[in-house]
Amino acid sequence: MYGKDAFSFRENSIVVTIPFERINKVGNKVGKKVGDKKPLNSRRQKIISEMRDNPNITTAELHNILGVSETAVENNMAFLRDNGYIERVGSKKAGYWKVL
Repeated sequence: MYGKDAFSFRENSIVVTIPFERINKVGNKVGKKVGDKKPLNSRRQKIISEMRDNPNITTAELHNILGVSETAVENNMAFLRDNGYIERVGSKKAGYWKVL
């Protein structure tokens, strides 16, 4: 996979050099354009709908509405945040959810 030139030895360590071409092929971020959004499943669509209706909604309230664990709600909200669907404005306590 890698040639001898990918490895070098130092005192108490081995250094492995991985070519950038290889790194860029790993994961699905390569070729992803800014603004590209992953499709939403029904649960995530419901979370967004609830946030539009009530920007001050909490994870506990979403947990009760959706009938899933708070961890599941938090994971879905993290997905929505990371993929540019929602944004938290202000602090955790006094802020609100903005649907983008």
